Amino acid sequence: MKVFDLHCDTLYKAVTMSHGFSCFDYEVQTDVDFEKYLQCFAVWIPDDLSIKQGRALFEKAKITLPKECKINNINLVDSFKEINNSTKNKLAMFTLENCKIIDNDISYIKYLADSNIKTATLTWNDTNCIGDGAMAEHPTGITEFGKKAVCELENQGIVIDVSHASDKLFYDVCEIAEKPFIATHSNARAVTAHKRNLTDEQAKIIFKNGGIIGLNFHNAFLNNEPEKACIDDILKHAEHFLSLGGEDYVCLGSDFDGGILPYDIRNNRNLNEIYNLFLQKNYQEAIIDKIFYENAVNFFENFDI
Repeated sequence: MKVFDLHCDTLYKAVTMSHGFSCFDYEVQTDVDFEKYLQCFAVWIPDDLSIKQGRALFEKAKITLPKECKINNINLVDSFKEINNSTKNKLAMFTLENCKIIDNDISYIKYLADSNIKTATLTWNDTNCIGDGAMAEHPTGITEFGKKAVCELENQGIVIDVSHASDKLFYDVCEIAEKPFIATHSNARAVTAHKRNLTDEQAKIIFKNGGIIGLNFHNAFLNNEPEKACIDDILKHAEHFLSLGGEDYVCLGSDFDGGILPYDIRNNRNLNEIYNLFLQKNYQEAIIDKIFYENAVNFFENFDI
């Protein structure tokens, strides 16, 4: 089985916990027996940090991830073309969650690209220099600086991620973006009525533009009664996206070490059980393999073409 997971917060824990926690501890393990395994590691910048604190956190993550990849014999992706060409079966990708640290400085975006950031979630839950998060009280959409930032992110080869974006920001990005954008860890609002999830129209726009969506395992995004969330709910969201034409665009975006997992999932070893559930529901392996790995690989390999 091959796995490509678009989002986890394990790196944030590694750089903020004081007792030697590793990027490859807790819910993201290095000893999983997958034929190929690529994990995107997001450095999450909480909304309540100052710019100085957020940038310091970023710098620590920038040092920590390559160091721990080397220790664990994991290849850190530098170019999207390396994904399928790598001789190692375990790979990592450095991503940013919350563009707050750009702080109206357009030149900082090039710094992010030079720091090997491959995708950037525009906001977290609140408002920043780009625009509004999904939980902002009075969303107004993209800022004037945000319009320039979206263009510069694309110019620098950083993939735009609209997970956490308010509906208004989402549609503003649609008007500006010239390349496909993605939602690394978002589910279907038609299945679970949460503002962090995508509407059918939003999902269709992402699919039509050639973007991808990662299924999020956080219990409140999986089930309207979070305490009842289970592996079956992941399948429900996948099925809904597939019904909207997402066969070539639905992926995994677990939110390991960031979200609250369903009661029957402990860590990435449970991905085998999720895969088998699809098989039990009579999904062809070709479609499951697309969701678990191939759709994400195809997106990134073709992003710069």
